[in-house]
Amino acid sequence: MSTPQPPLAQQQPPAPNWQGAPGISYTSPIPVVRTHLGHAIASEWTKIKSVRSTMWTLGVYVLLLISLGLLFALVASSTEMNMQGQSPLGLGMFGLMLGSVCLITLGVLTTASEYGTGMIRTTMTACPSRGRVLIAKALVYFVLAFTVTLVTTAFVGFVQVTILEGSNTATPTGEEWFKATVGVSLFLALFGLLSLLVGSLIRHSAGAITIMLGLFLAPLVIAIFMFAESLRDVQEFLLNYSIPSQLGVFYNAELGSAGPSGWDPLWIMLTMVAATFVGAYALLEKRDV
Repeated sequence: MSTPQPPLAQQQPPAPNWQGAPGISYTSPIPVVRTHLGHAIASEWTKIKSVRSTMWTLGVYVLLLISLGLLFALVASSTEMNMQGQSPLGLGMFGLMLGSVCLITLGVLTTASEYGTGMIRTTMTACPSRGRVLIAKALVYFVLAFTVTLVTTAFVGFVQVTILEGSNTATPTGEEWFKATVGVSLFLALFGLLSLLVGSLIRHSAGAITIMLGLFLAPLVIAIFMFAESLRDVQEFLLNYSIPSQLGVFYNAELGSAGPSGWDPLWIMLTMVAATFVGAYALLEKRDV
């Protein structure tokens, strides 16, 4: 017959209490490292290069830039397309406009997809500093998008100039090369970063992608169908400040004297990204995951 146990409330705590016992010490073999932003960046880089969506979106992005850029260059060289005195670098704009959808998608998925899968809980457990996670995601995405765009646009531009050499096109100047490669890469990387921040705000992939596609296309489409004379000023504003029009500024394709010129699109996009980052940072610190 077993001995009856005392009620649970009367049981004594286990003894002895080894914590702080005299003469006993323990040193963990696992090194304790003070974490910093570099660890968060390494973690986000591992994640973004491991998922298949990154390879698919960037692969399609590069394919669109190269194929459309070279296609328009071949068409211009084999037909009587009127490009008298124009730089052949402008032909690369068509691929960038379509390829921007890929950067939008990748930017949104970098943040919003973790909320859909629940991976965000693991991320925040490993790095409780939520602001550090957002900064790491933004840095990794921006550098990746900028590098891929810069390499691809430089390659496409070089091939376009080679194909159209000797035709009626003008030889690009150093400033035109810089704007069509570095300038465009900065602008599109910031635009993709804006998509990442909207994904953090919305926390829903499909919703954030829809919002960014609307921001990209809606102003231009709405302006095209504004026929009333009373809406002429609104139409010009939407046409001049739509994302495709601002992208064209880097190829000296301004729609009018009242719109942005030079490096204005870059400062406009940088302001939008900064304002959105402040909102995303504040909400990330307040909301539950």
